[in-house]
Amino acid sequence: MAKKIEILFYALEELSKQNIEPKKTKLSDKYKGIISKEQGEDLNKHIKQMRSEWNSI
Repeated sequence: MAKKIEILFYALEELSKQNIEPKKTKLSDKYKGIISKEQGEDLNKHIKQMRSEWNSI
């Protein structure tokens, strides 16, 4: 009887973990399509420029 209770408790514990743990999504999937390809390229150019300016200080 104790073994059955232990097994049931373990199963309930596993189910509650599944409900609590957040679903992990990659950032690339989360933000895919938010900005256009052209906007992304402009943003990359701007970031590179800012980094080079920061490194020259």
